[in-house]
Amino acid sequence: MSSSLISAVTRHHDQLPDSGTYDAWRLADLAAFLDQLPDPRCRRGRRYSLGALLTLCTLAVLAGATGWATITRFAIGLSLADRQRIGLARGVPRAITLARLLRRLDADLLDDALGAWVQLQHADPLATPQGTGPRKRGAVAVDGKTVRGSRTRDQRTVHLLAACLHGTRAVIAQRQVETKSNEITAFQPLLAELDLTDTVVTFDALLTQHDHARFLVEEKNAHYIALIKANHPTLHARLKQLPWKEVPLMGYTRATAHGRDEIRRIKAVTVPDLPFPHAAQALQIVRRRRVLSTGKLTLERVYALTDLTMHQATVPHLGEHVREHWGVEALHHVRDVTLREDASKIRIGNAPRVMAALRNTALALAELAGWHNHAAAVDHYRSHPDHALDLIKPVL
Repeated sequence: MSSSLISAVTRHHDQLPDSGTYDAWRLADLAAFLDQLPDPRCRRGRRYSLGALLTLCTLAVLAGATGWATITRFAIGLSLADRQRIGLARGVPRAITLARLLRRLDADLLDDALGAWVQLQHADPLATPQGTGPRKRGAVAVDGKTVRGSRTRDQRTVHLLAACLHGTRAVIAQRQVETKSNEITAFQPLLAELDLTDTVVTFDALLTQHDHARFLVEEKNAHYIALIKANHPTLHARLKQLPWKEVPLMGYTRATAHGRDEIRRIKAVTVPDLPFPHAAQALQIVRRRRVLSTGKLTLERVYALTDLTMHQATVPHLGEHVREHWGVEALHHVRDVTLREDASKIRIGNAPRVMAALRNTALALAELAGWHNHAAAVDHYRSHPDHALDLIKPVL
C-alpha cells in the first residue's frame, strides 16, 4: 500500500449514533482514501469524484444493494445533506455510469486500498502483547471463494483468494485467481506486502505446502497452523498413527448455535523430525456435532501442524486459532446469503471482483460497529443511511 494513500487519511473524535463500543477515533474518510486511486475515466465530462462514487457503492452494499439499479435507487433515496456529504451535490449518478466505472477499475489497487483502510480502522490489528511466556497472537486466515453468479458463456466464474483477520471478518488482502488450484501460486503474492511479524497464519489443506511454511517463517517472521488432510497422504497417515490415546486432553469447548450442539477437543504433541518445514507440534482436533432437531451425530477428526512450540502458545490458544479459521466460512456465508453475492448477475469486466471487495468492506464496517446479525445490520442501514454514512464519512 502506497504512502500516498496512507497520508490521505484523516481522523476525528465524533460519537456515532447506535454504534455501541465503536471507537470513533479510528474512523477515516473513505472517499479521501479512494480518491488516491487511478481513475479509469476520461477527465473530460467527469461529474463525480472517484472516491464519492465508490463511497456511494459501499454504502449501498451495506444497505443490501446488489446491482447498479439498486445502488442508483439508494442514492435517489438519500437526503440532499447526505448526498452532499458523499460528494454528490451535482445529482445522482446513473446506473450505466457506475457499471462503466466498476468494470474498468483496477481491482488489485482497489483491494489494496480497501485492505489498508480496514487495517487502519482496527488500529494495529495484528499487534500482540510482548512477553516471554505463551500467549495468543494476532492471526490471519487465508481462504478462497468462488463468486458463482459471475459465470458467463465465455468466461469462468471469478475465484478470489483472501486474507481475513481472525475474529473480525475483516478482509485485509484479496487477489483473483484463475481456478481454485491456482490458490497455491497466489498464496505468497497475496501476503507479500502485509506485515506479519509474530502473526499466526492459518490455511486449509490445499495451501499446506512446504514453500508456504518456509516463506512465512523465514521471510515474513510469522507462524503457521496448517491443516493436514488426505491430499497429503503420507503426512496425514503419519499424524493419524501417533499414539493419541496416550496424549492427555488439553483443550475443550462446547457451543450451541445454528441448531447444533458442538463439542471440540484438542490435543497436541511435540514430534521430532516431522517431514514439514519448521513443524514443532502436531495437533488433533475432534469435533462432535449433534443436530438439535433430529439428534443426528457426526464425529470429525482433523490434524494440523504448527511451528509454535509449547513455550510460545498454549494448546487452548492453538485451538482458538483453528476455530477462528473455520469462522472465515461464516464470512462467505454472509456474502452469499445476506448480501446475495451468488445471486448477483454482475458479470462484466472487473465488476464482479470490485463488488466482492465492496461487500468485504461493508461487512467489516458492520462488525466494527458492533453488529453480529448482519441481516439486521442491512435492514438498519437501509432505513438509516445517515448512520451508514457516519461509519465512513466523519462529520468534521
